[in-house]
Amino acid sequence: MTNAELKDLLRERDVQIKELKREVRELKKLLVEKARSKDAKPPKEASNYSVARHERKQRKRRHKNSTGRKPKDAKRRQAAETIDLYWHGAKQKKCELRREQFVWRLIDGKATYIHYRIFDLPDSSELPPVDGVRNGKCEYGMEVLITLAYLTYWTGMSMDKACAILNFFTGLKLSKSQADSLLSQLATDWQIEYDTIGELIAMAAVLYIDETGWKVGKRSCYTWIFSTLSTVLFKCGVGRGKAVLTDVLGKKFAGIGVTDDYNAYHSQFAEHQLCWAHFLRKAIAVSLRNPSNRQYKRLLKSLFAIYYDAVRLSRDGRLSVGRPARVNHLQSRIRMICRRHGEATRGSTDDAKFVRLQNELVRNTDKLFVFVLHPEVEATNNRSERQARGEAMARKMARTSKSASGAKRRGVIMSVLASLSKRLDHFTLGNVLAEIKTWLDAGESIFRKELAAFQLIPSGTPP
Repeated sequence: MTNAELKDLLRERDVQIKELKREVRELKKLLVEKARSKDAKPPKEASNYSVARHERKQRKRRHKNSTGRKPKDAKRRQAAETIDLYWHGAKQKKCELRREQFVWRLIDGKATYIHYRIFDLPDSSELPPVDGVRNGKCEYGMEVLITLAYLTYWTGMSMDKACAILNFFTGLKLSKSQADSLLSQLATDWQIEYDTIGELIAMAAVLYIDETGWKVGKRSCYTWIFSTLSTVLFKCGVGRGKAVLTDVLGKKFAGIGVTDDYNAYHSQFAEHQLCWAHFLRKAIAVSLRNPSNRQYKRLLKSLFAIYYDAVRLSRDGRLSVGRPARVNHLQSRIRMICRRHGEATRGSTDDAKFVRLQNELVRNTDKLFVFVLHPEVEATNNRSERQARGEAMARKMARTSKSASGAKRRGVIMSVLASLSKRLDHFTLGNVLAEIKTWLDAGESIFRKELAAFQLIPSGTPP
């Protein structure tokens, strides 16, 4: 090649390089504009950019983001067992294979991949369902969903640890995103039960209520717990105002409410029992901080004496007519001890709390002994406080909700699990699954049946 030809070739290469650089600038400009439109960070220019390195990253990314879906032939080979399903009473010779479903089940504590072959008549529009599976598209049995919900919400475990425990004990591998999706599906399925529980709570004769702090993202919220002997409702990620009570109970609750002395509860109930444990704890705290003060000790001793007398009277089955007179006597004793010890020395914080406690007792004498008039009522709201304690522990371990939808999901799942724990003789996975199977067979849950009995409507009526 001559020098002239070489110079011509170099000039052509220079032109090509300039054109390529111009195209690169235009492409970078387009990328920046696209990133800005999505409120994303603009791409960074890498001085050590390599096409080979970029292709390797793309291959890894494709592998990482893969959905993991396998062809049916691969699923069949992986399946440990094949089960054929027919409608009960259908002649198998006339049925044909209509659908195949592959489901991870927990059998004898081990994860097993089951291949279901579903047969039915050619002209049938409704295929036989797979027992213990949400629908025809779900790849995990109900036992997986319930176990995951129990570990995550009931025990306060993180999603990562719940997946790790499932893998350790059963061999089932779940990613965090898969677990999150399964819990969302479960909450969607249980939304009707959650709404029914809310209606049962609003119709309860005796209701125990408490609230505790909760986090939704960075926002400070509250979780409310409404409890009866057989039903529990969680309202997660809401405010602490009276609007929450109105939303659940209506403007006026017809039954008896058992709560602490929080202002939002006042004038909400037809009859109101204040929690004795709160008053006794306040008296104990003041007395312990001042062990040498005899006034504090006398008030504490007198309060305990009145409380034990009230508990004894509430359990006395012989009192039928004379309960109101006994309550009047107890109320007079409260007013007497508060007047007797009301001459506290002013100035200190503990003295102020001492006086405030007496004022609260005198102001609420009509709300202290409702449990004596109604023996079925408890003297404290510990029934709800025990439920709130688990939420408080979860909050301390940073097991809070990332979003409002996550808080709502937690409320739905916790309400159903807590209500089942009160209704089942033994709160175990097997009993929960058996109960849910009865729901599917009957077409309605136990909560729906109870609501129908309260409302005197025919059982089986659509919600």
